[in-house]
Amino acid sequence: MKLLHSLKITSGLLILLLSTSCLALDLQVAKDKGLVGETPSGYLESPTGKPSAEVIALMADINGKRKLKYQEVAAKVGKSLSIVEQLAGEKALEKTEAGHFVKKASGEWIKK
Repeated sequence: MKLLHSLKITSGLLILLLSTSCLALDLQVAKDKGLVGETPSGYLESPTGKPSAEVIALMADINGKRKLKYQEVAAKVGKSLSIVEQLAGEKALEKTEAGHFVKKASGEWIKK
């Protein structure tokens, strides 16, 4: 009987974990919903100005990974981090899909 109860609890927790991970915000969904956009700096920002905790966490995660990658590239090619960030930002702006937000150098957000 205890084993059956334990299995029910374990399966219930597993279902809960799976369902919450399905609800987790990913970059594509955030871009599609206009919650994040690309910037000339090579990092994500929120065009809404008041991002939710979930959007803040997503941006922090992705921007942190981007910064690590930019640092690796800068060291490899012998350029400054700021140059790599700027080049990555230009590339990200170019590759942004129509309908997604980009931040112009002036600071204005536009839909591409």
